[in-house]
Amino acid sequence: MSRRRPGQLETEIMTVLGEADRPMTPGEVRDRLDPSGELSYSTVVTTLTRLYEKGSASRHRDGRAFRYGAPHGPAGLVADRMTRLLSDEADRASVLRRFVGNLDATDEQLLRDLLSE
Repeated sequence: MSRRRPGQLETEIMTVLGEADRPMTPGEVRDRLDPSGELSYSTVVTTLTRLYEKGSASRHRDGRAFRYGAPHGPAGLVADRMTRLLSDEADRASVLRRFVGNLDATDEQLLRDLLSE
């Protein structure tokens, strides 16, 4: 198994949870992500716990295990990351100005449309 980019496993897990028709146990998530079994169960549990603690995943107890869901899917995970990054910066106006300035024309128009809703 090749090394993942930072945040890639979180995104993959959120995609699996978002595509599922019901909340999943860590074992089910691991089996869906890596049927070969090379991905560590504890890595999946740790990542799911972190996603839950960040508010990106939902969790409820089912017997002795937890089941996890994706209330906002992968897009919610990216939006949460963007919000956290922005909150770490004192000069938000400069960050947002630069962000908007780096958008292509299609994304800029989409942002304008969303802001006018």
